Amino acid sequence: MAVRLYWMAISHPSQAARKMLECKDVEFELVDVLPLSQRVHLRLVGFRGGTVPALKLDDRRVQGSRQIARVLDERWPDPPLFPRDPESLARVQEAERWGEEQLQPVPRRIARFGAAHDVEIRRWGARGQRLPAADTVARLSGPLVSLYGRTTEADGRRATEAAIRADLAALPALLAHVDAMLADGTLALSPPNAATLQVLSSVRLLDSFADLHDYVSTHACAQAARDVFPRYPASLPHFLPSEWLRTMIVASG
Repeated sequence: MAVRLYWMAISHPSQAARKMLECKDVEFELVDVLPLSQRVHLRLVGFRGGTVPALKLDDRRVQGSRQIARVLDERWPDPPLFPRDPESLARVQEAERWGEEQLQPVPRRIARFGAAHDVEIRRWGARGQRLPAADTVARLSGPLVSLYGRTTEADGRRATEAAIRADLAALPALLAHVDAMLADGTLALSPPNAATLQVLSSVRLLDSFADLHDYVSTHACAQAARDVFPRYPASLPHFLPSEWLRTMIVASG
């Protein structure tokens, strides 16, 4: 059986999908998709949408971390990504949905805002992808990055200054909710379930922001995310104004 995962290392849903395959002990091939090329690349290899992660399973094509989780559990039931008793299953599915719709957009939106407004973030990304002429790519890619920044996320917001300020103000409550789900066992760690991977991949990306690390790392979920996702790209350089970060600290009480 041929299993191929189209992904980006910086993409937290991609990291979640990779970990699902590893937990299932499935042999698979990783295909790197360059940032800003995903819409073209994935259409060329037969996917309908232009987002990673995208899984090719023989002739079947599946996109999105939640959809991939269900297909993998269908094909390889053990170890399960979803509990089998109805009460636990409902809790995990709700946590997974929350993770995708409420938490996942936050680090992606912040990263897109930084890339659209700070050439150093684009330069960091180009060098991380080992692109030729990284400095030139960073200078010229601003308009295309800004186009992606105008994408409306699952929570209905785009990468605007107002949205980023709102994200930072909401971050303490979001991380507290993740800590609570770890404490009550909804986010299982051994082995991780689908909600664990959906949620902690977002926490791991948040923890990789140089601007956010000192705050995020004080939460129990940050260490859990590092344990589940030990391989992650180097931290994103500072780019958020200190005034905006103070909003987050004030919101944390």
